[in-house]
Amino acid sequence: MPDSLRILLVNTGFRKPLHPLVTPPLGIMYLASYIRSKFNVSIRLINQKLNNDSNDSIIQSAKDFGADIIGLSVLSTAAHGLPYLTEKIKAALPGSLIVLGGPHVSSFETRSMKGNSADVAVPGEGEVAFEKVIRSYVNKHPFSDIPGIYWRDDSGMVVHNPGTLPLIDDLDTLPFPAYDLIDLPKYWAIQSMPPVPRRRYASLFSSRGCPYKCIYCHNIFGSTFRFHSAERIIAEIEYIKKKYSISDFEFLDDIFNLNRERLVDFASRSLEKDLGLELAFPNGVRTDLLRKEEIDMLVESGLYFSSFALESGSPRIQKLIGKNLNIEKFRENVLYAVSRGVFSNGFAMFGFPTETAGEMQMTIDVICASRLHTASFFTVTPFPNTELYRIMEKNSPEKLGLVNYDNMEYSMALFNLSAVSDRDIYRFQRKANIRMLLNPMRLFRIIRDIPRPYYLPLYLPEFLKRITKGLFLR
Repeated sequence: MPDSLRILLVNTGFRKPLHPLVTPPLGIMYLASYIRSKFNVSIRLINQKLNNDSNDSIIQSAKDFGADIIGLSVLSTAAHGLPYLTEKIKAALPGSLIVLGGPHVSSFETRSMKGNSADVAVPGEGEVAFEKVIRSYVNKHPFSDIPGIYWRDDSGMVVHNPGTLPLIDDLDTLPFPAYDLIDLPKYWAIQSMPPVPRRRYASLFSSRGCPYKCIYCHNIFGSTFRFHSAERIIAEIEYIKKKYSISDFEFLDDIFNLNRERLVDFASRSLEKDLGLELAFPNGVRTDLLRKEEIDMLVESGLYFSSFALESGSPRIQKLIGKNLNIEKFRENVLYAVSRGVFSNGFAMFGFPTETAGEMQMTIDVICASRLHTASFFTVTPFPNTELYRIMEKNSPEKLGLVNYDNMEYSMALFNLSAVSDRDIYRFQRKANIRMLLNPMRLFRIIRDIPRPYYLPLYLPEFLKRITKGLFLR
């Protein structure tokens, strides 16, 4: 392989003005560190959301770098920018290879390459597939030998190779994400996932895969739960603490607490080493699996913020969507976590197929009767290659035609898969936000318990947007 091979990896998409959440791009950071362990290459990373870089600036960066390979990690909400971005990169760097990855490829599969100039698309876990794509590109071998990927042949037709590549079973074999390729302090001035703006922190992704079969999830990393060991997590934390002099860490896992032994081992090691951590779980615990002693250990290890996903307060909907959450256990664990000083946020969704007004009210009642400090009420979104999408294709295909993924925000999406009217679902979302956040006692608890309460006014525009959703539609 030539020493001059240059690879540019871009996390695409723009930051929303009223919902400006940005975290370090761990996906391409893992990819970069893995590829550097296999090849002698020069790699640069760009997180488009960090500075809201224009597509033209991304194109210019690729040109200035002289990139041989450009990897674009894409969410479906940002995919509408691919035609312009890929066409202009090809014009600037005619011999370059453009590779797509990220959730958009896993969802849209062959269609992820429709209308753009990408050469290859990699679904699911990217490290091994990207390594093989690079070897084929350098050695001028056909991409047809790489299982599971999509690629464009000489005629321009998109080909899907049969088979799948094995997942990485032992995540501890992966090197640390490439922290040296990002400017981590820049992220400290921007809102991350926990409601604590402008803090010194780092993000961690300690597991992959989920055995649950929620119908709305495309489950990029498969159904087998794989994880970094507690020892490896602690080692990464210690490395980052030493490099950046920080103690605040947020876990972006889908389900950090699936393996109880690992959770206890991690908490025990952090306490034994007296690391003085501040821990946030903005996305990654399954509430009904938690035990009080596990919550205690996490709190003693530094847990100060956690999100708890209910999705629906209806037992029928829980069964329909495959989540099968124990709602009573959800209530109990939220109550206990809050009693231990954890600032707690909830997630709920409106608009499941066949969901009734009564079931939406059940969700509001469960959330608002809980001890959660805050909650977000999202709109159910049918992404391709999910069971939810297949259900809608079969039963209500006309509703799929109304779904627009471009720049979509899950709380503000204007479509509806449920049994109620559009006006009614928006009314329930407004009602949920008003009842949740304008409760005087809850407001008091938010002001009392939230870290850095002086930043609360920053959330007012987002709150106003949510409580007026759908009011001005004809």
